[in-house]
Amino acid sequence: MQRRELDEYAKARGWKAVRYYEDKAMTGTNANRPMLQQLLSDVHRRKIEIVLIWKLDRLFRSLRDLVNTLQLFSELGVSLISFKENIDMSSSSGRLLVHLLGAFSEFEASLIRERVRAGLRNAKAKGKRLGRPKKRDDEKIIALRKRGLSIRQISKELCISIGAIQRCLAVSKTTFKEWRNFQ
Repeated sequence: MQRRELDEYAKARGWKAVRYYEDKAMTGTNANRPMLQQLLSDVHRRKIEIVLIWKLDRLFRSLRDLVNTLQLFSELGVSLISFKENIDMSSSSGRLLVHLLGAFSEFEASLIRERVRAGLRNAKAKGKRLGRPKKRDDEKIIALRKRGLSIRQISKELCISIGAIQRCLAVSKTTFKEWRNFQ
């Protein structure tokens, strides 16, 4: 959807050479994104005149990122256009609006982080176990080991790591001597 609308916008302005810089499966706060680094590299090499983005938060992860990148774009004569916010950075009012929106976006992200941390602390205080649920079935592992299967065979059959099986056997209710007999 984003790409289609950006294509339509670029086509309406008669822009022929369009290149996409798209990072996938990255965290929301990570500024060290490979395609962002490529974009900045191309900006430095003056291969780009206009950067068209879907929304400010797609490019910037913090107010500092926003300010630093806008300063760089300004120094190198690169225009920034944010499609959804309808902001054109070639004007001083556009730059002001971007700074204000960036400050509010960073504030919102900060509030979300605080709420998540508070929720985790609350869950922990209530005794909830945090993290990924345990995938292994200790009784099944011990039963398979008693049947004579190797740790590697158990790992394949149950689709769990060898380390998880070894930890299970090490802390199981069997005595160390029994465990050694299973090996």
